[in-house]
Amino acid sequence: MAFLDGIKAALTSIFSHKLRSLLTLTGIVIGVLAVVTMFSSVYAIKELIKKNMEGMGWDHSLVIAAKGGGPSPHGSRRTKEPKRTAQSQRPINYHDYVALRDEIPHKSIYGMIENPSLYRLKGKDLQVRIRATNVDFFTSKNYDILEGRYFNQVEEENLLPVCVLGYWFAQNHFPASSPLGETIRLGEQRFEVVGILADDSVNKQEGFDFNSWERRNDLEAVYVPLKYGCTYLSPQGAVHMIAMQSQDEESFAPMKSAARQLLLSRHNMYPNFDFVDISAIMITISDEIDKQMQRWNITLFAIASISLIVGGIGLFSTLLISIQERMTEIGVRKSVGATDTSIFLYFIYESVILALSGALMGILIAWLILVAIGAAIKMPLYLPLAGVSLGIFFSLIIGILSGLYPAIKAARVDPIKIIG
Repeated sequence: MAFLDGIKAALTSIFSHKLRSLLTLTGIVIGVLAVVTMFSSVYAIKELIKKNMEGMGWDHSLVIAAKGGGPSPHGSRRTKEPKRTAQSQRPINYHDYVALRDEIPHKSIYGMIENPSLYRLKGKDLQVRIRATNVDFFTSKNYDILEGRYFNQVEEENLLPVCVLGYWFAQNHFPASSPLGETIRLGEQRFEVVGILADDSVNKQEGFDFNSWERRNDLEAVYVPLKYGCTYLSPQGAVHMIAMQSQDEESFAPMKSAARQLLLSRHNMYPNFDFVDISAIMITISDEIDKQMQRWNITLFAIASISLIVGGIGLFSTLLISIQERMTEIGVRKSVGATDTSIFLYFIYESVILALSGALMGILIAWLILVAIGAAIKMPLYLPLAGVSLGIFFSLIIGILSGLYPAIKAARVDPIKIIG
């Protein structure tokens, strides 16, 4: 029997017994639906966590900060330190940031100074975080502009007193009108408002509460150019921290090594700074998440496999029963020249087509369910290729195994005994 003829004959048999075929498909559909849906849920969670880590600017990132043993805020030094370390222990400053920015390849780099200040509103002094940084902070953290713009290079280099307001600072203190273009006073300094940040798009778009407390704090702060902050807001012009992000995982280690060597050379080989490897922390967290997800996948797969096995038993039973109903058909086919192999393949084709049809129906229903759930919880749920492939693969295996014995039994039918 030619391959296409066997497929055509199997389809004819399936459509001639629609109700029986539909009931046979039910177990396969439920099993594949369970496999695909469970794998899709786990995959969606992993992808969402990865995407949010990237959105927070944490992937392939490094934070450089001064060691606690440096100069005190009052400028005094420990008496037991060697005299030669007085210059070596100068804090990381704006010039170090510029050297790192200009000499080391990177995806993004920003410095940060945080200085509490007082903001006077309606006769009251309110504590506010004033932060000095540069534009890479906003872009790497995915903070968009709602109104106005970020501060530019001219304002940075010329120490112009401009600021960008966090979304919640503007909402809390200017609820009725936009402060864009106005001058506000923070402590002894006056700043022109050139921009207002938009609300947190990462958590809002994904419908997922990911590190929202930190991002809320970011959006309650006021931002000024880094060079201005080093000049007017920080003792000795110190930069509290510098964050660097590499282009990819391969370039992270060279970037880290080059940054260390550059800072050592600029600080007379005195390591008065610490490296916080955010990338390593994120990798550790990701690995732990992957381990937990793998265990969960095994549990889910075991549960879903039961449904597939039940579906396979139903398919096996249906084919076995159908042989008794189709003895005459088998006898006629053999009497006109059909071989045992042709009869065997005829039943195998029918079993596999039923199983694969159930798999495709299960995948379609799973996709519709994922779309509906994703819309309801405002979180995208994907249909991973791995889950789809696994569902189709196991359906194919079950189709072959379930049809194997009925096909062998049908192939061994003696047409003479049937006709007699």
